[in-house]
Amino acid sequence: MGKVVVLSTGGTIASRHDARGVNLASDNVGALLERLPVDVAVPVEGRDVLCVGSYLLAPADMAVIAREVRAALADDTVLGVVVTHGTDTMEETAFLTELGHDDPRPVVFTGAQRPADAPDTDGPRNLADAITVAADPRSRERGVLITFDGAVFGARGTRKTQTLAAAAFAAPDAGPLGQVREGVLAYTALPVRFPPVEPAELGGIRVDIVAFYPGADAAALDAVVEAGATGVVLEATGSGNANPRIRDAVARLSAAGVVIALSTRVHSGPVAGLYGNGGGADLIEAGAIPTGMLRPSQARILLTTLLARYRDPVRVAEELARRTENPFGARIPLSLNGRKY
Repeated sequence: MGKVVVLSTGGTIASRHDARGVNLASDNVGALLERLPVDVAVPVEGRDVLCVGSYLLAPADMAVIAREVRAALADDTVLGVVVTHGTDTMEETAFLTELGHDDPRPVVFTGAQRPADAPDTDGPRNLADAITVAADPRSRERGVLITFDGAVFGARGTRKTQTLAAAAFAAPDAGPLGQVREGVLAYTALPVRFPPVEPAELGGIRVDIVAFYPGADAAALDAVVEAGATGVVLEATGSGNANPRIRDAVARLSAAGVVIALSTRVHSGPVAGLYGNGGGADLIEAGAIPTGMLRPSQARILLTTLLARYRDPVRVAEELARRTENPFGARIPLSLNGRKY
């Protein structure tokens, strides 16, 4: 009989109140598995990877978790892998894992909104649900999933949408793929997936997110590049709009070899090149690569991964465009600042 491997990385699901009354990650994977509210119908092997709040993770730490997932899947008796993780940056680590995932077996991320010593902690139920999803043969070929509060989501496009409520995650553009209740799993949709990116070391790659807001100038863009960023995610307004000063900075930085990804602060919908005078159409002409439905957190992970893998900004821009395809009006010219795409 096959087994499910549970990798523990910390987060609220592993946290308890300290003497000050604040939550700190402390429980190991054994403690998590001891609190399962039901007997799961599959053998489970637990492994400790990290024990920290996910707000402390850097991309290189997330890459360690993804590497441990691949190591667990090297065992042919493993049906699937569950990763317990803090909710703050689960969307990044799950998406990074999805980018390099080329195995048919599922990887399921879960966690909790209430700590382990809360009387109504949600961690044990979420973990039991995640094990159910990971063990089910219908989860094969669905890639990396996030299971939380009874809902099952594909990693791509899923993000934390509640700071405290139990239903912490949503996929605003795609919705859930299915539901799991009392050990019963039902799928209603398939995830949209892209070809995997061969994993690379993320250490030393700096990609920053810069927010545009009314009246913003290029000071923040220039500052992060001066600090060493070789990629920037521009969190624009609306369908991907800024102003002429930002457009000019995008053109200047793109010409210098900095890859600019164009996302938006809006909750759902695609980035689209619709407006001039510093709007999305101008930003794309200036060299920004629209990221479709990806929001800044996951766009940054994708851009970081591509920069680590390919290094060359022209190749990175090509791969970024290919993996964020968007049929809703965001078109990249054949030539931007003399670079061929």
